[in-house]
Amino acid sequence: MLNFNYYNPTRIRFGKDTIAEIDSLVPSDAKVMILFGGSSARKTGTLDEVKQSLGNRFIVEFDGIEPNPTYETLMKAVAQVHEQNIDFLLAVGGGSVIDGTKFVAAAAVFEGEPWDILMGAKVTQAMPFGSVLTLPATGSEMNNASVVTRKSLQAKLPFRNDLVYPQFSILDPTKTFTLPERQVANGVVDAFVHITEQYLTYPVNAAVQDRFAEGLLQILIELGPKVLVQPEDYDIRANLMWVATVALNGTIGVGVPHDWATHMIGHELTALYDIDHARTLAIVLPALLQCTKEAKREKLLQYADRVWHINTGTDDERIDAAIAKTKAFFEAMGIATHLSAYNLDASHVETVVKQLEQHGMVALGEHGNIDPAMSRKILTLAL
Repeated sequence: MLNFNYYNPTRIRFGKDTIAEIDSLVPSDAKVMILFGGSSARKTGTLDEVKQSLGNRFIVEFDGIEPNPTYETLMKAVAQVHEQNIDFLLAVGGGSVIDGTKFVAAAAVFEGEPWDILMGAKVTQAMPFGSVLTLPATGSEMNNASVVTRKSLQAKLPFRNDLVYPQFSILDPTKTFTLPERQVANGVVDAFVHITEQYLTYPVNAAVQDRFAEGLLQILIELGPKVLVQPEDYDIRANLMWVATVALNGTIGVGVPHDWATHMIGHELTALYDIDHARTLAIVLPALLQCTKEAKREKLLQYADRVWHINTGTDDERIDAAIAKTKAFFEAMGIATHLSAYNLDASHVETVVKQLEQHGMVALGEHGNIDPAMSRKILTLAL
């Protein structure tokens, strides 16, 4: 196992009717900005619940944060923070809203051009914030990572900083009952790939992390298809919600190498062609595993055995079968795994590769061996 430091200060309130606990978690004299996406928070009554819990505190609403939060929209929120002297942020939504709120928390007190945060500038302070999760998928409710898109540059870039952990996150599984099937499926696949990016690398004898990751993957495989036909089963929703959180809250990622090439390539597909984030991951991951199976051989064999119970045949046959099972699982969730399903062809591959080069994504993966030529090979295989 590799050396590691582990830190996670986010307080979780999990279960039914936990939105009411916001009152005890937000300072009584706070001037609060509630950030959310479209109209669903209003229609479902979640926004009203949040406001009721905040009581007599000064409240400002900021809506319109996109499924892939944009710099352009978030800077409007930053301006409003300054205008209204807001001192506490509350995200109500899924990973995109929470990611966007993290950027606002950092940008509102950043000295300089806020886009520099995405370009690697050091963040030394951030506003306090909490979240109410309504779409389990990204784990943003319990981690220090954010991804922001700048439309004018067709760039989608991540940043991390310990100052942007949420102070608290409310996880009420009943708030996911009204989600469209597409978003539910996206959330399951997003969580699945988050786990594999920390697991399918190379062995470092991290037994706890490996077994934890394998168990989480099996839960998703078992419950993912079930949630599509039993959308109001509380226990299924609760388990999927917690899996998505634990998948990227740092627990399974400590002391092990990470990949994240699937995400970096996927980010370019989203920035260029507006494909749902999770769907880009479903496109890229199976092709990436095929193209890197020699480097990942030992972990792919372990994955085949422990997760998919494939233990007969040659090594190559078992690896190929595990990759095929992965692809079939994504398809069973209603998510296509080929670029052609999104009306993209070979000409688009070159555009994506150029974007990867422009953004410095030229040595991806746990070995840094996924260069532009390898990315081109992956994307071509995904056609």
